[in-house]
Amino acid sequence: MDKAHILQEINRTAAANGGVPLGIKRFVSETGIKLSDWRGVYWARWSDALREAGFAPNKLQEPYKRGDLLQKYATFARDLGRLPGKYELKLRRRTDPEFPSSATFARIGTKAQLVAQLVDYCRGREGFEEVLRWGEEYTAHRRNPPDQSKADEVEIGFVYLIKSGRFYKIGKTNAAGRREYELAIQLPERPTTVHVIRTDDPTGIEACWHRRFEAKRKNGEWFELNAAEIAAFKRRKFM
Repeated sequence: MDKAHILQEINRTAAANGGVPLGIKRFVSETGIKLSDWRGVYWARWSDALREAGFAPNKLQEPYKRGDLLQKYATFARDLGRLPGKYELKLRRRTDPEFPSSATFARIGTKAQLVAQLVDYCRGREGFEEVLRWGEEYTAHRRNPPDQSKADEVEIGFVYLIKSGRFYKIGKTNAAGRREYELAIQLPERPTTVHVIRTDDPTGIEACWHRRFEAKRKNGEWFELNAAEIAAFKRRKFM
């Protein structure tokens, strides 16, 4: 790896970045030029390489403000469809070097402390309603963990979303698939199962979704839902 090629790549990637030279990690990611190709070979520091390429050295990145960190975490959670854990944060950082590291988020505290502040951040902010709900559920679960001594006594059931025509039925059963068969006998248009949520509280979870879509209720357990509401239901695998 010769010096001229590295300088050429510094200039090329800077031009593609609006005239601003890349930091070391992003430069490695985008060019494949490793630290060992230049450090201790042509330059001692990245700032020396930038200076020779005709740029002022990059300023050290300023620490993230707490609100900025919470905004990035909330946005990532919304895109991911759940609250991200440490390894999901690490993976996001690897694919996007501009994203804060998991260690940066750890400065806020434990995950429970982070989620508690996330709840406060999302409350009242448009577009983060689901993230707020996930945070509240996480916090409630931490405060009231399930009694493991009774775990074997819990009967697992299902809350289903079934479509018939342009309407959707939200109901509960202890045998996924059976209710679709029963409804097929009764309805003129064959129903299809859209999604099933596995749960240890079918009655409570069914009531939760009924309340959430109350404004869309047409008759009994039948609702007229839009694509976003259906997608929200489908994101849940277990409740």
